Amino acid sequence: MATKRELTEADDRGWATFIQTVESLNDEQLVEVGYYADEGWSVKDLMAHIGFWMTEAANMLEQMRFGTYVPRTGEADVLNKQCYEANRDVPLPIVRAECFAAHTRMCQELDALPELDSEAEEWFTESADRHYAEHQPRLEEWVGELRSRAGS
Repeated sequence: MATKRELTEADDRGWATFIQTVESLNDEQLVEVGYYADEGWSVKDLMAHIGFWMTEAANMLEQMRFGTYVPRTGEADVLNKQCYEANRDVPLPIVRAECFAAHTRMCQELDALPELDSEAEEWFTESADRHYAEHQPRLEEWVGELRSRAGS
């Protein structure tokens, strides 16, 4: 099992890469549908999705800290759809702020845990560095598509 420091360092690297890629786009590009074109996702929707799962992780870590944690399973696809529907009309500045706030809170909740166990490690990594890494290849591909169109 990893230490809090190792988890935080992995998150720092993944978050920096994710945010640098996102912030390489202008506001028009961030809201342009095409990141997941079939599902109607823009990069703004991706930011809402990432922020949602970081909030979920923060909530689970908080519950672990207070001894009220109850594991949840099998609802990720339903929650992803609900997150998309709930955030699709939310303005970009709010989605951006919520994403950054969720990241901060998730990291604070990890730090506040008196002990790290495998469940806490899984919630954190699956919502942080592993999650960013899962989306990073398509994000970079989409950024490349947007840049090539802007350059022509």
